[in-house]
Amino acid sequence: MSTRRPAWGWAVVTAATGTVLIGIGAFWLSFMALADLAARSGIASGQAWIWPLLVDGLIVVSTIAVVALDGRRGAWYPWALLFCGALVSVAANALHAVVAADVSVPAMLAATVAAVPPLVLLASTHLTVVLTRSTTAQPSSTAQVLGDLAAVAEADPAPESEAEAEQVTEPEAELVIGRRERAMQLREAGWSNKAIADELQVHPSTVGRWFAPPVEEPETTTGMETTP
Repeated sequence: MSTRRPAWGWAVVTAATGTVLIGIGAFWLSFMALADLAARSGIASGQAWIWPLLVDGLIVVSTIAVVALDGRRGAWYPWALLFCGALVSVAANALHAVVAADVSVPAMLAATVAAVPPLVLLASTHLTVVLTRSTTAQPSSTAQVLGDLAAVAEADPAPESEAEAEQVTEPEAELVIGRRERAMQLREAGWSNKAIADELQVHPSTVGRWFAPPVEEPETTTGMETTP
């Protein structure tokens, strides 16, 4: 029995590609803002790029861990890391926008615009992982179910019906009866047991058992004779 494995359709491929590209763009915008904020906060320019990797990288790995541990006992921990990482990234991007924005731009507007990239990064990463997981989980589960069914079928084969058993045994019984009748006819015609055995392609002792007289059981006395 062949199973048809669901393939990655054009819709899934397009959605996964789009989320990856969007995630890369959001990560780059957030990276540049956080790196500039780290440099303004006193971190050396050659090391400022590490700080956005810590913050936004935590969002990426926590999102993947949340999907991987979905429904398990320790799923609360990646959820906590994801919440903290997203909160720090949004707050840092908004703070950088307030510090580096032009005077003519309202601070609230600049903070709102700056908060979009980390939120988009969070959403796109989660969506990419969900798409990947949904397209690979179904074939494996289907294959597992089919494998279990095959194992059960091999371990507990269906018993043969009585009609099939009779069809197997009846021809053998008819063959033996037909040989005995043929042997009786040849014996009446004066054939020897050896000649009958060669004719019917059986062992001479088999022919001898066919014509052997029934053994009479000796009479047994139930009581002991007494003398006067």
